[in-house]
Amino acid sequence: MDKKNKGNHKKQKINIKEKLKSIDTKKFILTIIVIFLLFVVFLLAYLLFNKYVLKINFENSVMDFSSKNEKTIFEINNVTFFSSCDAKNKSASSTNFTIENLYQYTDMALFIDSPQEEKTLENTLKSVSISNIKFTKVPEMGTPNLYYKNIYNFAKSDIVDSNLINDRLDFTITSSDEANLDTPTLYNNLANPIVLSYVNSNIKTDYTLTDTSSPITYDGTLLKRCNVLLNPISSSLSFDINITNNLDQEFKCTIYLDIPLESDDQSIYDGSVTLKKDTNFIFYRYK
Repeated sequence: MDKKNKGNHKKQKINIKEKLKSIDTKKFILTIIVIFLLFVVFLLAYLLFNKYVLKINFENSVMDFSSKNEKTIFEINNVTFFSSCDAKNKSASSTNFTIENLYQYTDMALFIDSPQEEKTLENTLKSVSISNIKFTKVPEMGTPNLYYKNIYNFAKSDIVDSNLINDRLDFTITSSDEANLDTPTLYNNLANPIVLSYVNSNIKTDYTLTDTSSPITYDGTLLKRCNVLLNPISSSLSFDINITNNLDQEFKCTIYLDIPLESDDQSIYDGSVTLKKDTNFIFYRYK
């Protein structure tokens, strides 16, 4: 074979190799594209399936919640408030007296009720607790706290330190007529309300009043005499009331309350404010 033919033969081999290499490259690229497309398809299928599952789970949870709450079992239709003020005096004389702790308090009675008059296992109490206490509006003056209170001490300024509520309050549930309401206790048939006392203490400390020409009255008038404006001591709070009935069904309601210092015809500056407020707190069943 002459040199010319050898050269042509060599060129043909090179062309064949290049063509084979080009075909392999195209196959490789095509394979990558197919794999990528399959990945995209599977990813879209997964996302669509996951979205469908989430949708079904959400619909089921909504339906489950709806079926549990077709009727109202427990509710709070009104809250009764009593707001006033008191103080501890550090020293006194014929010309002045010094207040150690000027505090404003608001007692509140929350009446848990049931639309069904007949008492059954469904609408009677097995356990009740208060949790998730928050001061949604913190007063600019003083230190706010929440206490349990015996209903027989409602509208009295007494503060029982042991009844301070920290994170949670659990009630004793009873049917006894001889129940001791000095500790957190509720009748299982909804006969007595939850009674709490909001206390904003140390609004004024070591504050001396030099005008003693008129008698000192330990009520809301002290706020005015001590030059305390109402806006800096205004406050709001919220908390959850948790109920388990005698069917072991569990309910919860979040309560939002504004501390009343005045109304259309009353002011704490006049001594006290008594207010019965209609509410629409509905307990929802979640278990």
